[in-house]
Amino acid sequence: MTLSPPELGAFAVQCQQRVESALQRFLPAETTLPTRLHQAMRYAVLSGGKRIRPLLVYAAGRAVGAADEALDVAACAVECMHTYSLVHDDLPAMDNDDLRRGKPTCHREFGEAEAILAGDALQTLAFALLAHERMGAVSPEQRLQMIERLALASGSRGMAGGQSLDLAAVGKQLDIAELEDMHIHKTGALIRASVLLGTLCADTFSPEQRRALDHYGKYIGLAFQVQDDILDVTGDTAQLGKTAGADRALNKPTYPALLGLAGARERAGELHRAAIDSLAGLDEAAAPLRWLSSYIVDRTN
Repeated sequence: MTLSPPELGAFAVQCQQRVESALQRFLPAETTLPTRLHQAMRYAVLSGGKRIRPLLVYAAGRAVGAADEALDVAACAVECMHTYSLVHDDLPAMDNDDLRRGKPTCHREFGEAEAILAGDALQTLAFALLAHERMGAVSPEQRLQMIERLALASGSRGMAGGQSLDLAAVGKQLDIAELEDMHIHKTGALIRASVLLGTLCADTFSPEQRRALDHYGKYIGLAFQVQDDILDVTGDTAQLGKTAGADRALNKPTYPALLGLAGARERAGELHRAAIDSLAGLDEAAAPLRWLSSYIVDRTN
């Protein structure tokens, strides 16, 4: 049975509700000492957002039969890691931004020092969740694989390394291979890890399924960044919930700057089609993944 767009939309809403509820439970209460740090953590995580990475965890996990109890934990771990990266990226020493998810950035609301600590604490909370929270039948070996995958995606060979490359590229002209290498690390690594963490929540899955989902994650990770670059040019601040034109203002290399707006849109379409093609061997249970790929390249914020 083929899922209709309304059913796919209902899937997204259900997963977003699950992850919001789980984040409320897993984040330390605002009244727990040190209260200001915990307030900053909750502010950063619970201030909205599309929750695309958690959605990918749920979609990939359900495609291979994973239980929601395990997917809740993996989805929250990924979102904590993602939010940490946003908090630190917004700092004056990085992108120096004042707006995130339509609200003042964490360092504008709580000060730089507290924002740095909040990011640090969210990063470590991600690993604590994967190590300790109940995940049903997920084995210790699967937990270790998830921890390893998230660590690699977040460190010097993933997000942190990509951010370093991004800072070094300001004011420089990159070719397409250099630009995509940077974004495979900065943005793509955690998106790719989100798909794999969902897969690892399943009791069994074949090597072919894992390869297919990994390829899917690689393609949509890049597609997400291409669309982000397009929206930096075509969107406005109110629509995006963050400062429009920030990349141009910082003189960063982007897909529209390198390929032109039409070329960037063409590249996003190519990556979307490659992502869909990688799922050819999966059945209707992978429909939410196909839908998410379309959403990523068609979104307006």
